[in-house]
Amino acid sequence: MGGIRAVRRNMLLTGIGAAAFLGELVFLKKMDLTLQQEVILFAATYMIIAAGVVEKTVRSFCKKRIFNEYLLILIATACSFLIFQYVEGISVLLLFQIGSILEEVMLYRSKKSIANMMDIAPEFANRKSHEQEVQVEPSELECGDIILIRPGERIPVDSRVLSGESMVDAKALTGESLPQTVTAGAMLYSGSINLTGALEAEVVKKYEDSTAAKIMAMVRKANDTKTDSERTITKFASIYTPIIMLAAALLAIVPPNTFAEGDWYTWIYRALTFLIVACPWGIVISIPLTFYGGIGAAARQGVMIKSSHQLELLTKADTFVFDKTGTLTEGVFEVKEIHPEGMTEEELLELTAYIEYFSNHPISMSLQKMYKKEVEKQRIEVVQEIPGQGIYALIDGKAAYAGNRELLRELRIAVPKVRAAGTIVYVALDGVYAGYIVIGDTLKKEVRETMDILKRRYHKELVMLTGDNEIVGGAVGKLLNMDHIYTNLLPAEKVEKVEEFIDSQQEDEKLVYVGDGINDAPVLKRADIGIAMGTLGAAAAVEAADIVLMEDDPSMILVILRIARETIGAIRQNAVLSIGMKLILLTLAATGLISMWTAITADVIIMLVTLFNALCLLKYPG
Repeated sequence: MGGIRAVRRNMLLTGIGAAAFLGELVFLKKMDLTLQQEVILFAATYMIIAAGVVEKTVRSFCKKRIFNEYLLILIATACSFLIFQYVEGISVLLLFQIGSILEEVMLYRSKKSIANMMDIAPEFANRKSHEQEVQVEPSELECGDIILIRPGERIPVDSRVLSGESMVDAKALTGESLPQTVTAGAMLYSGSINLTGALEAEVVKKYEDSTAAKIMAMVRKANDTKTDSERTITKFASIYTPIIMLAAALLAIVPPNTFAEGDWYTWIYRALTFLIVACPWGIVISIPLTFYGGIGAAARQGVMIKSSHQLELLTKADTFVFDKTGTLTEGVFEVKEIHPEGMTEEELLELTAYIEYFSNHPISMSLQKMYKKEVEKQRIEVVQEIPGQGIYALIDGKAAYAGNRELLRELRIAVPKVRAAGTIVYVALDGVYAGYIVIGDTLKKEVRETMDILKRRYHKELVMLTGDNEIVGGAVGKLLNMDHIYTNLLPAEKVEKVEEFIDSQQEDEKLVYVGDGINDAPVLKRADIGIAMGTLGAAAAVEAADIVLMEDDPSMILVILRIARETIGAIRQNAVLSIGMKLILLTLAATGLISMWTAITADVIIMLVTLFNALCLLKYPG
């Protein structure tokens, strides 16, 4: 639409033309003008008002869109001079221009609203150099640079906290309203705002590779991408416009030469009214505006959409494929079960925590978290890791082992065969079996409810792909009532499974893959719609996925699904309303039951209704 400057220029010319037109109408009776002078005077006013329409028509011609709505309105209003109905013709053009300016302002505000939501670009960075602080552009920072971030400042690039403690507001990135506490070692993502304390951090990504830059590029690309609906309307307009022009020409020529012989004035007037009514400006602008609304609504919820085309595809999705670890589950180990033999649960947990104390394995971390007490390190005399099997430790002078079943069997310690949904840590003390502990992953909050709604309300087919073993993967899949569960899969095998599902689908059915975006990049790319969840700062996710849920919340899948359905629903409503009213008005125009004034007034009202319907999406509450 040419930007805000073009809108302002159009408003200025239309205002000048409107003032001149009103002045002519008021003072025309006092001016002693011939008909020729009067026509010239009104023609000059017409050209001032028509300047913006002519500019848009020329731009459409340059894009090889010869037949368009601007050409229709120009022909209809210019030809009004042929039958000396130029006052009505100028009035129609003026009303059309006012409507066009309104739609341009709405479109500009819609884009600006999205831009404001995503106004996360940092303005400057404080780089520490030789104990001095220098303010630089974020683009000048290099990996390894040390930066200072004061309270109230926006984080310039993705970095890691070296010192300091603060609260960080990442609402613009994740949609999460509650600030997060960060301390030394925590990741900071560009675009977030430091709230309370000063932080010193090390740059880990250049500006162009940082989260803020990636997100803004993604939103810009989404706004510039045409959907199937937009392409269909553009193609429709290229066929529709010449047909309408031909119909109007026949309406002006045939009746005066047949049953209404000689009545050229009436039928030319009806033909011009027909052209005005046929102008498809409302539906043409409402489609991109509706998609802007959908993208803006998603951005407010912390959902980044690469292409508005994905909103359209989501409404056709019938199969949802999920990765397990990090997507359905937290990817964090916790102690699930404790089964002691010859001692209490507390004693077995303490023994295992002591054996695993010096290990940095996630399983060891989960045991320390569960134990909660301080370990008396002097009790641990010797520690030795046994690769692929477990750990040996000498505790209080007694040999203690913790590891898999093979470790204890090699020590000739009798071990029962156990089946459990998780990692089993077998424990022995002084050559005697002491029991086992089950370590497992936990489901994310709301994941059960999300899967239930997808299956029962939306009737989607649910599939889970995981590299975990059959026991662990099967337990999670059954708990979530998955239709298909595939375990022990390598990344390449996940791609093969997704391709099998895609090949078995109908043409109008689409497959969605939801993963954590780190090791799922190939599958995200192969799916019809790839959704990366909870991947703030993960470059693989931003590059491979079509949609990125910035917050690690499975229920956001339902939110984006609702936004997609409401977006396409609004487009369909606008299409039905516009086309239905057009057919009625075209019939009335052809039969002479409405004037040019009535035609353009009705068209402006329809246009405003469709635009309001589109803009309502931008206020989507979530």
